[in-house]
Amino acid sequence: MTIAPTTDHDIELLLSTPTPGAIAAVKNLPGDFMVLGVGGKMGTTTAVMLRRALDAAGRRDAQVYGVSRFSRPEARRELESLGVRTLACDLADAAALAALPDVPNLLYLAGQKFGTEDAPGLAWIQNTVVPALVAQRFRDARLVVFSTGCVYPFVPVTGPGASEREPVAFLGEYATTCVGRERVFTHYAGEFGTRVLFYRLNYAVELRYGVLVDVAAKVARGEPIDLTMGWLNCIWQGDACARAIQCLELAACPPRILNITGPEKLRIRDLAEEFGRRLGRPPVFTGTEADAAWLSDAAESVRLFGPPSVSVATMMDRIVAHLQSGGRLLGKPTHFETRDGKF
Repeated sequence: MTIAPTTDHDIELLLSTPTPGAIAAVKNLPGDFMVLGVGGKMGTTTAVMLRRALDAAGRRDAQVYGVSRFSRPEARRELESLGVRTLACDLADAAALAALPDVPNLLYLAGQKFGTEDAPGLAWIQNTVVPALVAQRFRDARLVVFSTGCVYPFVPVTGPGASEREPVAFLGEYATTCVGRERVFTHYAGEFGTRVLFYRLNYAVELRYGVLVDVAAKVARGEPIDLTMGWLNCIWQGDACARAIQCLELAACPPRILNITGPEKLRIRDLAEEFGRRLGRPPVFTGTEADAAWLSDAAESVRLFGPPSVSVATMMDRIVAHLQSGGRLLGKPTHFETRDGKF
């Protein structure tokens, strides 16, 4: 039986355990590190993993700065307790941005996804204007810029998924602004010679949040599971953050693109039935599987970094144990069923 950590602190320690690849990367990257958007779930894990990887590599003097507006003071205290130096900053404020310390290694995780359709103007500010300010401020840094597999069109579920060579699509306000983010960083990379990598992710999973959590929770509650978006890729959040750290070494000018997800195509129906078996409750389904979905081909990142350290089966074991122990969920559905690009 899998025993899952029960507290948010213990979950963060599990997620942020540095991989050998992350430790090797920070050993090779001189200077300090900064995570913009550290207040988000992946930003926190990335910053803490950086700190732990640096310590494991014997680089205790290197700093990890975590930048956010910090609407939750407890999140800031947690980061500080784990060795991350926090800096409060509204990235849309050019003067505040200018006051941040110079660093050679920067991970950009800021942006807006949920609520994009309700506040499109804010989404454009956060996903295109802020990147313009950051690209100019940190022109001399090495940047990993988080993006999304949603910039691709739907591809046939019978194929390998969209590769990095697939032309982008503009399905919905969110995907369009994410393409805009990439275009803005590309422009300034060309102007300043900045080394950039676009990190196209789908989907990161942990115990309290993610597509697998959404499916498992629906099974546990007896709620219908929409099969219309019938297939997906996913990756353990710890592996996703470790790959982001490793991607710093691959940043280039012109910018490089890399798909980050697990190597498997996963069928929603199969996942739900397996969760049903483990939870002792048969799933309820609605909708009919479409013949195309948002799927990414992660062959290049697997070639570079190897397979993820946490398998889909292990993720499922951990999620079931977390649910059965009454573990807290973040209460933020991923809306993986969405086919109109509206989040």
